Amino acid sequence: MKPQNIEALWTHLHWLTVLAQQGSFTAAALRLGVSKAAMSQRIAELERAAGAPLVQRTTRSVRLTEAGQRLVEDMRGPFEQIAHSFAGVRDLAGVPRGLVRVTAPVAFARQQLVPRLAEFLRAQPEVRIELDLSDRLSSLAMEGFDLAIRHTAAPPDTHVAWTLCETRSLLVASRAYLRRRGTPREPLALAGHDCLHYPRAQDTPTWHFEAKGKSAAPRITVPVSGPLVANNSEALRDAALSGLGIALVPDFSAQWALQSGKLQEVLPQWRSVGAFGERLYAIRPYATHVPQAVTAFVGWLRSTLGDGFGV
Repeated sequence: MKPQNIEALWTHLHWLTVLAQQGSFTAAALRLGVSKAAMSQRIAELERAAGAPLVQRTTRSVRLTEAGQRLVEDMRGPFEQIAHSFAGVRDLAGVPRGLVRVTAPVAFARQQLVPRLAEFLRAQPEVRIELDLSDRLSSLAMEGFDLAIRHTAAPPDTHVAWTLCETRSLLVASRAYLRRRGTPREPLALAGHDCLHYPRAQDTPTWHFEAKGKSAAPRITVPVSGPLVANNSEALRDAALSGLGIALVPDFSAQWALQSGKLQEVLPQWRSVGAFGERLYAIRPYATHVPQAVTAFVGWLRSTLGDGFGV
């Protein structure tokens, strides 16, 4: 193939690497901001130029052939270097700009992040945020995210992580429920209450507690049951607001309801152990160059969330 013909296929090769990352023509086209038809046409042109099939198409997804996989593996490094180099040149202007793709837990994003974002975006008018609300643990590099906000006990050691703030897990209930069923005075009493809990892997749901200020005190484990199980702390909080029972939720979900008096903390002298993460982290993949927009956003997150969600 003539050199000039190869140079005409640089864009086609880049699109193939994106297709490999996204796993479907629809997702790849969305990522690139092009139509699915244009995506399919470019890949077909690349296959004709290569003289070999590069993609195996199915109704739901695509898989690379051996030839396609070899091309993608050979081109991934050069394209990443191009992206880093270009981002570095743009950052020479000294003004944070560009798109920052962020994934964050649903409840936290809805209740704490989205209401505050206007402050950051007004301060950084050249930055755009693409926010993915998901409790699924995404592969940041594979799915093209610049940053993840994670509520966890420990961030993965394969990534760069910043602590945003400490968090607590709280037992909360409505005053109406507590008037009707009574207020538990110690953790074992929860076995006789309607407990609204997050689904876990164990067969019998359990909550674990330690007495505050008593490091040598034994941990107490309580089997719990109730009318509702939900994998979203916002849903559990709202169920508690409606009087369904006692919910165990992160402090960022309970904050406004406790401050407004709509919910009351239960067993405040006890600390829940292992229910949710103990800190919020901002996490990014390792990279030789970090865009100023990402650095500015992380700095803002640390500043605005640093005091946590005390009530």
